[in-house]
Amino acid sequence: MVFRLLYLFERYREYLLLAAILIVSGLTAFAIYKLTIEIRIEDVRDAIGATPLSAMLLSLLFTALSFVALICYDINAIDYVRKEKLPLVSVAITSFSAYAIGNTAGFGALSGGAIRLRAYLRLGLTPEEVGKIVAFVTLAFGLGILGVTAIAVLVTAPRLSALSGLDSTLIRGISILILLVLSALLVLGRGGRRVSIGAITLRLPDSKTSSQQFLVSALDMAASATALYVLIPQDAVGWPSFFAIYSTAIGLGLISHVPAGIGIFEAVMVSALGAHVPVDRLLGSLLLYRLIYNVLPLLIAAVALILVETRRFAFVPVAAAFRQLEPRLAPALIAALSVVTGAILIFSSVTPTNDDKLVRLENYMPVSIVESAHFVTSLLGLGIFIAARGLSNRLDAAWWFALATSVAALFFANLRGVSPLEASLLVVLILALSMTHRRFKRPASLIHQALAPSWVAAMAVIVASAVTLLFFVYRDVDYSDSLWWEFEIADEVPRGLRAAAGLAVAASAVALYSLLRPAKFRPQLPTGDALEKALPLVMSNGKAEANLVRMGDKQILLSESGNCFIMYGIQGRSWVALFDPVGDEEEATELLWRFVEMAHAAGARAVFYQISPALLGFCADAGLRAYKLGEAAKVSLPDFQLKGTRMQNLRSAISKGQREELEFQVANAGAEVDAEMDELQAVSSSWLEQHDTREKTFSLGSFEPDYIRSQPVALLRQHGRIVAFATLLVTDVKQEASVDLMRFLPEAPNGCMDFLFVRIIEYLRDQGFQTFNLGMAPLSGMSKRDSAPVWDRIGGVIFEHAERFYNFKGLKAYKSKFAPRWEARYIAVSGNASPVMAIMDVTVLIGGGLRGVVGK
Repeated sequence: MVFRLLYLFERYREYLLLAAILIVSGLTAFAIYKLTIEIRIEDVRDAIGATPLSAMLLSLLFTALSFVALICYDINAIDYVRKEKLPLVSVAITSFSAYAIGNTAGFGALSGGAIRLRAYLRLGLTPEEVGKIVAFVTLAFGLGILGVTAIAVLVTAPRLSALSGLDSTLIRGISILILLVLSALLVLGRGGRRVSIGAITLRLPDSKTSSQQFLVSALDMAASATALYVLIPQDAVGWPSFFAIYSTAIGLGLISHVPAGIGIFEAVMVSALGAHVPVDRLLGSLLLYRLIYNVLPLLIAAVALILVETRRFAFVPVAAAFRQLEPRLAPALIAALSVVTGAILIFSSVTPTNDDKLVRLENYMPVSIVESAHFVTSLLGLGIFIAARGLSNRLDAAWWFALATSVAALFFANLRGVSPLEASLLVVLILALSMTHRRFKRPASLIHQALAPSWVAAMAVIVASAVTLLFFVYRDVDYSDSLWWEFEIADEVPRGLRAAAGLAVAASAVALYSLLRPAKFRPQLPTGDALEKALPLVMSNGKAEANLVRMGDKQILLSESGNCFIMYGIQGRSWVALFDPVGDEEEATELLWRFVEMAHAAGARAVFYQISPALLGFCADAGLRAYKLGEAAKVSLPDFQLKGTRMQNLRSAISKGQREELEFQVANAGAEVDAEMDELQAVSSSWLEQHDTREKTFSLGSFEPDYIRSQPVALLRQHGRIVAFATLLVTDVKQEASVDLMRFLPEAPNGCMDFLFVRIIEYLRDQGFQTFNLGMAPLSGMSKRDSAPVWDRIGGVIFEHAERFYNFKGLKAYKSKFAPRWEARYIAVSGNASPVMAIMDVTVLIGGGLRGVVGK
């Protein structure tokens, strides 16, 4: 029951998060509407116009200081994780881009982490090191907010009490508690001490690292807060009190999971400061702050990308470093710019046009053209926003769609009166797309792309914000049905209503298409033709495990030429590819992309199970998150010998087997195996009954006569009777061999499987095979370093302490007897899907259904 409930929760976790985001966004929109009940759009415009130029320049200066501090987060993280320096310029470009994208497009930890993964892998870091860097940066930012805010609140408790109505003693008590916990961590971590929490051991940052990071966090928070503070009236509230409120608003925005904290941050600032700062001035300052701190860095990064692509700055060190990272950064930068451009076009469609522009429009433009252009521009903005997902995945269709909609939006926006900000964003986006066409070469259909729940949430927040903005701008209008049918250039309310209605309908259609799609496409199990094409690829390939395609229980995805294939299964919302692609390596990458897109088109997540380290680079490019599963044991056959103390147990097994009169034999595939089939079936049935289990599937073979006869079978006889057997997986190239089914009778002599394995290894060695694959030891080789990712630490704990449920350590110890080398194996999951959900789906696939997992 617990497993079933956990399975259901993980299966619908994304939808639950989507619902939570929508509820929080709705409550926030209502709160902002009520908090600004006395404010009119003209007041906000006047407040923006009255902001001194000196204040804006100061805000720019403090924004730059904040980004310098943010870059120091990455520098400290690399020093802590790797202890080796990376090129400072490359680190700065990566960090700046990650924060520019994360702060603007939302989902900062995820989007910024993906940028770091792609860029730092190109700079020579391992996936494990990048994971530690992302964890360090995320944790340092969270703890930095807590610590700096607690100090500020402690100092300004009386003032905050007057602002919030809470008791100052309670405020101070919470701050002191937070500071005591952080101080305890600092003291415990001096010298890099290890701290055990239950079965998990952590290495805390040493005092020097903690002190450096606290100073960096303080500089970052102080600079970013001051970037907003200089834009509001200076005599309204003191900086310490403002800082405490600002950091609280930032923290709540992060916790809410609302993209970019939009609305949450503004609601907290207005509710806390609205009684002390004129709300119109505060709203104008918040809008300027968003443009300066969020939009401007993204524009700078995009313009830098355009300049680098012109190749006129090839000899500038910064340009050279940018060019090295550009293949990894360009798709994410352009996707984030598309998100911002689309959102601003959407917002502009529900706000009034400048009076001077209206006069010009009335003199030179028919009302029908203005009305049409306004409505079309709002929908084009939504289209640019939606194209961002395809751009982040480097789809060629998304590139063409984004370029076409951007050019069309620039044209139609001019017909209805475009603002300098809209024009700048569209021009930069068009130039960036034009300069980077070669980065978007993946052929895939944009129409069949279903938005993930996170993208649906972001779209819903943008459209909901636009509707809220509409009612804020026109709160004094007496709404009636007649407004929908009024068409005058000077009457902007109907235009805004029609644009909002069009946006709501279009966005709802996209969301319903993504979330309530028709029955998912389920490919048929492989036909004889597909298997006939796949089997020659298996036999000419060096991967013995690819023979599992012979089971016929997995779908086959062939490349267009038929020289490469992927075998996969479908469970729930997971499309699970098994092992690396088989066949032509040059066609493998495109086939992997095809598989990811097919899964997304079916509204599912792509999962790659038991993949080798060779595929990690692709996972980074495709936005998949890789997690270590364990290690595969591989024995070098030419070097295998039974000499030395390490092989004493195996020599004893051979001697004992000879005394027991055990005989080893290999039955070749086909007729020889058929002759032994009845006896093999009896051994298999006895083994299943003895172990109270059922046949497994997917990543393991089961006793199916057609599958058994398709490969050689190693037999172990005693007095002429088969007492144990193992099916062999071999290929014609003899690069690797492995075993699949291993069964023995209850009365078989103890140690007979050791005897069988040694004889199999010797047989394969004599046949000229190079490697014997003993299979994977789950959760083996998980990093025990205290700075290791949480996934590794949890896996290590399970490996050490979960013997009651699965013989993790025993399996590793058994395979270690053969002196293998260990090679890491991973599971990779698309997007922000949970690895737990993916592993559950894989478990159900292997068990032959949920009943096979929870049953016997």
